[in-house]
Amino acid sequence: MARIGFIGLGNMGGGMAANLAKKGHDVRAFDLSADALARAETAGCLPVGSAVEAADGAEAIVTMLPAGRHVAEVYESLFGVVAPSAILIDCSTIDIETAKAVAVAAQGRGMAAVDAPVSGGIAAANAGTLTFMVGGSAEDFARAQPYLADMGKAVIHAGANGAGQAVKMCNNMLLGATMIATCEAFALAQKLGLDPQTFYDISSVSSGQSWSMTSYAPLPSVGPETPADHDYQGGFATALMLKDLRLAMAAAKDAGAQTPMGSKAAELYEAFAADGQGAVDFSGIIRTL
Repeated sequence: MARIGFIGLGNMGGGMAANLAKKGHDVRAFDLSADALARAETAGCLPVGSAVEAADGAEAIVTMLPAGRHVAEVYESLFGVVAPSAILIDCSTIDIETAKAVAVAAQGRGMAAVDAPVSGGIAAANAGTLTFMVGGSAEDFARAQPYLADMGKAVIHAGANGAGQAVKMCNNMLLGATMIATCEAFALAQKLGLDPQTFYDISSVSSGQSWSMTSYAPLPSVGPETPADHDYQGGFATALMLKDLRLAMAAAKDAGAQTPMGSKAAELYEAFAADGQGAVDFSGIIRTL
């Protein structure tokens, strides 16, 4: 087992660090939140007082941070203490350019780095069933893969550095758009006098089927248990979906890509969040229909 420095113990990072500890790794964990550190200690991690302390002597560094500027700042502070033999694994969802820049900076110092954003949400982070989409060289991917496998069910090499973030943006743009379409369909079905469960039973095995319907139905008591059964609490917050959509829209602009459905989804989630619904699960946008 390895010594791992884990930095960022929020809703996602806390469960991920706990799973590494469960696998027998020596996890040195840091977060600005005292409560997060206490939870990490209960889960078998060793809480430390700084990111530098977490990284010192670690064989792998895992970061799960809010935005690109945090990732850049943290790694800049770590480069002087991280052993050249360590693998740097950033699981944050950030912009592609920052992911590439961090990797170039690490490689310039003889270090290996990958971007490895996740899919699956808080429940999967806690259960160790996340999907990791990884950007980096084949050699660096091979080094990161065992650590990521201890936190997830699927670890997939997406391509060079930055490719993991690119996949995450495209995936979540698709998710945001399909969730709104799924909400529209359920709302229309009800207005046409259809029973929601009956509509679900038919559409979930027909051409309209999607993950947003069969795994994350936006109405309570329809399909498997989802945040809709808990007044849209928990799950994947609207603010996080909006963050991902903003990143996707910025990337689309840089790439000269046409994304009319993604743009409309971003517009609708902007309005939903502005209405004070940022903490509500993203499927709660059905309330606006």
